[in-house]
Amino acid sequence: MDAIFELNSIAQVAKMAWKEGKNKKVWAFYAPMGSGKTTFIHALCEMLEVKDTVSSPTFAIINEYKSTVAGTVYHMDWYRLKDEEEAMNAGVEDTLTSGSLCLVEWPEKAEGLLPDDTFHIHIEALDERTRRIFTPQPDEEE
Repeated sequence: MDAIFELNSIAQVAKMAWKEGKNKKVWAFYAPMGSGKTTFIHALCEMLEVKDTVSSPTFAIINEYKSTVAGTVYHMDWYRLKDEEEAMNAGVEDTLTSGSLCLVEWPEKAEGLLPDDTFHIHIEALDERTRRIFTPQPDEEE
């Protein structure tokens, strides 16, 4: 997947991403601060018919939502984590292996905990309203 989109059309891009990655249980979102990770996850959760309030779990590390489409959805924000050990102490490893959909912001903080079949999504801010979202091909993975 590789798309350039305006923020007002993020719902369509979320549908496109779901079509490509719905067989993956862990999605890792790579993007600089303020480029739209949480906004994209919010759009994805709306598409998955999550009725809970979707917000960044920056302080809680892990939020849990219920989806009529995907069952339990975990939204994780690893920004405040120092390393993999701190992530494990926060329960991240158990959540990643729960079999539920896990949406991870700032995965680079504990990348070694991600399963091999993680769906890697990169978001770039091209300007205030325009973003590029792409999934690297297997030979392009970090």
